[in-house]
Amino acid sequence: MDRHVHDRRRFLALTGTLAAAPLVSACGTGFGGGRQDKGGGSAADDVTGSFDWKREKGTTVKALLNKHPYTDALIADLKSFTEKTGIQVTYDVFPEDNYFDKLTVDLSSGRASYDVFMLGAYMVWQYGPPGWLEDLGPWMRNSSATAAEWDRTDFYPNLLRAGQWSLRAGEPLGRGGQYALPWGWETNVVAYHTGVFRKLGLRPAETFEELRELAGVIERKAPGAGFDGMYGIAVRGSRSWATIHPGFMTMYARNGLRDFTVEGGRLTPAMNSPRAVAFTEDWADMVRRGGPPSWTSYTWYQCSSDLGAQKAGMLFDADTAAYFQAVKGASPASGRIAFHPGPKGPDGSLATNMWVWSLGMNARSRRKSAAWLLLQWATGREHLRRAALTGHHIDPVRRSVSQDGAYKDRMRHLPGFLETFETVAGRTRIQFTPQAQFFDTTTSWAAALQEIYGGKDARSVLDGLAGDLKAKAG
Repeated sequence: MDRHVHDRRRFLALTGTLAAAPLVSACGTGFGGGRQDKGGGSAADDVTGSFDWKREKGTTVKALLNKHPYTDALIADLKSFTEKTGIQVTYDVFPEDNYFDKLTVDLSSGRASYDVFMLGAYMVWQYGPPGWLEDLGPWMRNSSATAAEWDRTDFYPNLLRAGQWSLRAGEPLGRGGQYALPWGWETNVVAYHTGVFRKLGLRPAETFEELRELAGVIERKAPGAGFDGMYGIAVRGSRSWATIHPGFMTMYARNGLRDFTVEGGRLTPAMNSPRAVAFTEDWADMVRRGGPPSWTSYTWYQCSSDLGAQKAGMLFDADTAAYFQAVKGASPASGRIAFHPGPKGPDGSLATNMWVWSLGMNARSRRKSAAWLLLQWATGREHLRRAALTGHHIDPVRRSVSQDGAYKDRMRHLPGFLETFETVAGRTRIQFTPQAQFFDTTTSWAAALQEIYGGKDARSVLDGLAGDLKAKAG
């Protein structure tokens, strides 16, 4: 479980100092169109003739990887890639505490120490505008460079769109260059302890009001029902962008709320709209009724661990955070954790925010053709199916894997997991507005949420936040 770290605070600090200057000019000029189309100078244009997995035989590609179960599954299968292509892969693996430090420094230096690397969709908003990421679109469109069986239409479209952007702040994803390929992802749902629900006669919440009520009921009644020390619901609360991203942003989006509006090409903060203020007050109230006792320090790790330790009756976070507690023998609660899509919005919305681990290519790589073969293989059906069946590479990015009978058989023992995944998979996407100051603005948002939780007036706090962010992101 310690391989699944979500705290990216140091990434925020680094990108703030290393990338700030180039971002200003890059956003203004709409960087990214220069090499993304055929005829625009992409190295993909140099690949001609029939597709051949062996065309770069004898080449060595270097990868930078984050410690993660998905990485474990990839490394365990690399022999298959070498047998298929004749390409050797060397790699460095770092824990996420310093993974993005390493990647950011390497990309900004222009040294091209690594040809391929892991990143998230939000990092495209930082790494794309300075020109550090290869546009993979020309590679995907070149049949000489890309195997027919790779089949881009097999990806969930929302995941493929997450790595495609025009590099212009405020413009929606799904347009412009393809700067990252989906590899593994997480959707945000509610997981709950079946024992306490059964004992107290509870059912999963279908509305946010029901969820708030459930959190309070478990807080009050669970200790007397044999669950000593159990509280209602684990949600993140630390002063980090990662507090806003999972459950909070999911429920926020299900209420039809936006982080920013875009008018005349300028971003205007919207987290102080009357409905956003009311929602934020309700979220803070839920945490006070039944959240973790030390909520303001809570990261994903404490939330996940509390569910596994039977300290939390519910978890509203990444499905993987619950999965790694639910598998057999992983925690005291394994065998007693079930999954549910979580509350719907007032209009029945199940809009969900996500995190997507993606793979990207260094724009300065000197081995792009071989690197593209590695990216194809790593995001292809053959490897991802094997990783899902033999490793813990769950939440398939490809429909064919999610519908595979062997995959379903493997996941069927987790109550509600498959049904929940299938319910929200097509409704999960990046709910934030793409913009280079994402990490800064969401960390400030988390700080505001803490103040409201502490008793400050929500309207005045969010008005102050919106004023600050208008100057930063507008």
